Amino acid sequence: MDAINPTPEQLQKVLADTPKNQPVVMLNLLRFRDRASYKEAAPELSGREAYGLYMQEAAACVKAVGAEVIWSGRSVGSLIAPPDESWDQVLLVRYPSIDAFMAMIESTEYKGVVKHRTAALEDSRLVANVEEGGQPG
Repeated sequence: MDAINPTPEQLQKVLADTPKNQPVVMLNLLRFRDRASYKEAAPELSGREAYGLYMQEAAACVKAVGAEVIWSGRSVGSLIAPPDESWDQVLLVRYPSIDAFMAMIESTEYKGVVKHRTAALEDSRLVANVEEGGQPG
């Protein structure tokens, strides 16, 4: 099953399960379409080009809530994964809190640019992560 945007149920569960008083790092695993698929008329773009537009236009939304891209890179392969699962790009975005993330995705500005992300992606994963205290075990 391809997954592009979170469902309301997924958002509510993550919102309920994520501590409110600490930063959250969103792990983005991205697989691009060969050709971007917009609902409305748009220039002919590859999925990667459309995602580039999304990143460019969403940068102000990310900054407005105090978040930052802390790492972005091209995926070169999986060592442990289902055989048909592959990703084109990996992105880590650190938000001051889960509430900051929610404020961003609910903003009018963000809702105006997310169309590029939706058009760009064939499949994706968005995983919320928080730091744990103590030593790895």
